[in-house]
Amino acid sequence: MIRDITIGQYYPINSPVHKLDPRTKILLTFAYIIALFFVDTVWGYLGVFLALALAIKVSKVPVKYMLKGLKSIVVILLFTVVLNVFFTTGEHTIVDWGFIRITWEGIFFALEMGTRLILLIVGSSLLTLTTSPIQLTDGIESLLMPFTKIHVPAHEIAMMMSISLRFIPILLEETDKIMKAQTARGADFESGNIMQRAKAMIPIMVPLFISAFRRAEDLAMAMEARCYQGGAGRTRMNKLEYHKGDFLAFGFGVLYIVMCIVL
Repeated sequence: MIRDITIGQYYPINSPVHKLDPRTKILLTFAYIIALFFVDTVWGYLGVFLALALAIKVSKVPVKYMLKGLKSIVVILLFTVVLNVFFTTGEHTIVDWGFIRITWEGIFFALEMGTRLILLIVGSSLLTLTTSPIQLTDGIESLLMPFTKIHVPAHEIAMMMSISLRFIPILLEETDKIMKAQTARGADFESGNIMQRAKAMIPIMVPLFISAFRRAEDLAMAMEARCYQGGAGRTRMNKLEYHKGDFLAFGFGVLYIVMCIVL
């Protein structure tokens, strides 16, 4: 399951989506997420699905690779669906046995939340899969630059988000190494129920935290050795510029928002 996590990883390939300005992809991702939470009809969700499928097709990222990332949230997804089925009230009751009460409204709301969560994860992962950490940092910093007038640390926020995304695959790889080392020494992470598997993961946390703190300390020392002083006076080798493809993508985003409002 550790290898199935794709959030925060970059999939290098030559596609029109990869060539877009990172600011364009960030803004379109926010528009996608906001519009997704306003959709509440079957036709609306179908329109969101078609728009996401078109974006994945243009990005040339394998669908199997993107769906593989959903395996890591199966437990959260099932927990969310079951919670909404049993705790959402409604007028049309299906099962009423003691404290257990299931309604049609609860089932529909649970399916809606599950669908929304899947579309949210897949759509958000498309941003990191098609944008390198450096581009993502520059895009976030550029979008936050107007807020520096009210003393918002744009460069620091962008740097922290970039480092966080960069450390996700590193920590996943470190976790995989620790699990293999403990498996070779007789540890069992596959058998048993969910609670027993969760308890078996506890011995992994200590060496993982130690490794994470060691890597953070090494990164801080490397930044200090290179006289890193923040974003003041910093120049960039590649400047961000909008091109024809970005304006076409913005047009697609406007059509997407109009479609969500209409449906």
